[in-house]
Formats: sequence, structure tokens, C-alpha cells
Amino acid sequence: MLCDHHAYPTLPARDIERARRFYEGALGFEPEMVTTAGVLYNARGSRVLLYPSTFAGTNQATACGFEVDDLPAMVAELKGRGVKFEEYEVPGYKTVDGIVSGPEGDAAWFKDTEGNIVGLFQPQKTMPWPRDTATSGARA
Repeated sequence: MLCDHHAYPTLPARDIERARRFYEGALGFEPEMVTTAGVLYNARGSRVLLYPSTFAGTNQATACGFEVDDLPAMVAELKGRGVKFEEYEVPGYKTVDGIVSGPEGDAAWFKDTEGNIVGLFQPQKTMPWPRDTATSGARA
């Protein structure tokens, strides 16, 4: 079944070169593979595909999320690289300086140059990722 296979987010870009400058410059990604279909990036054993599309930025929900160890430090570092964080206020949650705290953990969101919403999350209780706990020769 699908749960036995790797999953990866795919993020559309109206202007792939502009998006690449953002992902590689501001976010620190290095391309793993560049093809006519898009740019594949590695994110600690996961993959993110940035691909050309005229539908970029039309999703009004989080398109991709990253679990981080120190959310305030990551937000500060990304702000220093020019990333602008979103401010939200919905019943029960309000961001303060781009960060919202909740019972499951803290979160922050920003939009990339293409309008895709990217989330950062620092859970209260971390669980190891399968690849982080895989033993040599085991399928992760």
C-alpha cells in the first residue's frame, strides 16, 4: 500500500528561477536534481519537488511543513534572510511575532515567492522520524 512508500511535497512555481533563488538562497536548500519537470531538493532524507505550474499560490492552506527543533531560532534566522512570516488570528490561536503556541506545540507560517504557504512546527513531544531510527540495511 501507499504507506510502504516515500511521500514528498510538491510545490508549484509560476517562475521557477525566482522560486529557486528563494529556496536555495533564503531557505538554504541545495538542488539534488534539476530536470525539465522541476527541481528536487533533499530535506534530511525527505524530498521536496519544486515544479513549474500556472496554479502556484492558489492553495490557501499549508502546502508543505517542516518540523524544527527550535522554532524561535529558526524564525529569527529566516527573518534575517528576508523571509516574512504570516500573522494569523483565528478562534483559539493568534500569532505573536509570527509564532502561535498551542497544546501540541508551536507553529509559524510564511509564503514563498510563488504564494505557497510553508509551515514550521515545533511539537511539544517529538517522535523520531523513521529514517532517523532506521538501522543499517533496514527499509526506511
